[in-house]
Amino acid sequence: MYTVHQTVIEEAWENRVMLQEEDVKKTIRYIVNELDAGKLRVAESSEDGWKVNQWVKKAVIMYFPIQKMEVHEVGPFEFHDKIALKKNYKELGVRVVPHAIARHGSYLAKGVIMMPSYVNIGAYVDEGTMVDTWATVGSCAQVGKNVHLSGGVGIGGVLEPVQAAPVIIEDNCFVGSRSIVVEGAHIEKEAVLGANVVITTSTRIIDVSGDEPLEYKGRVPARSVVIPGTYSKKFQAGEYGVSCALIIGERKESTDKKTSLNDALREYNIAF
Repeated sequence: MYTVHQTVIEEAWENRVMLQEEDVKKTIRYIVNELDAGKLRVAESSEDGWKVNQWVKKAVIMYFPIQKMEVHEVGPFEFHDKIALKKNYKELGVRVVPHAIARHGSYLAKGVIMMPSYVNIGAYVDEGTMVDTWATVGSCAQVGKNVHLSGGVGIGGVLEPVQAAPVIIEDNCFVGSRSIVVEGAHIEKEAVLGANVVITTSTRIIDVSGDEPLEYKGRVPARSVVIPGTYSKKFQAGEYGVSCALIIGERKESTDKKTSLNDALREYNIAF
C-alpha cells in the first residue's frame, strides 16, 4: 500500500536536496497524517516479534526541516513551533484534560484519557489507556491497550538512529509513578512496574522470585511485578550500590487487569 511512498522517502533520505521538491514534501506530510490517524505505525507487532518501520521514522525526521515555524494560539495560550497540535478530540473519542498536549503525527485511540500530560509525534497510544498527570510519551513510543501510565512517568522517545527500536509498552501494563522506560526497552503485556522503577537497555532486570536469580536486559517479561532495587558493584574507589530492577513475582489472576499498583504489590507484601 505504501510502496511508492516508501521509495520516495528512502530516496529523499539519501539526497536531502529532494526536500525542496513539492511532491516530496507532500509525501512526507501524507505519511505524518497517516501516523496521526493511526493507519501507519513506526513499529508494529508481528509473528516474529516487533518490527520497526525505519522508513516511517525517516519521514518523521524529514518532516521537521520542511515545516516552518508558526504561532499556534489556543485560547490565551501561545505556542511557536513547527508542528501543529492534535485536534478533533471529541470526534476521536479521547478525553483531554487541560493542560494536556499531543502533537500532530501522534495517534490516540478511542477511550484514551490524557490528564495534564504530553504525547509526541510518532507515538501510538491504544484504546483505553490512561496517560496520567505529567506523564510523557516520547517520539515513536508504542503504548498498548488499557495501559496506565501513572503520574510523572517518562516513556522515552527515539528518532535517531533510525534502526533503533522505540519503547514498547504492551497491553494491560501498569507503570507506577515516576518510573522511567527509555532506550527502546520493551515491557511485555500485563507487567506491573512499581514507583520509581528505571528500565533502560542496560538496566539489570533480576528475577528474584525463584531459588536462583534470573537476569534480563532491555525487556520485562509478561505479567512480571517489578520494584526498584540495588546490587553491589566494586569500583576503584570502593564498593557501591548500583540501581537495578527486581522482578519479585508474577501478576496473579486474582488481580484485575485494571488493578491499582498497591493491590498488585500487596500480594507480595511490598508496601508502597
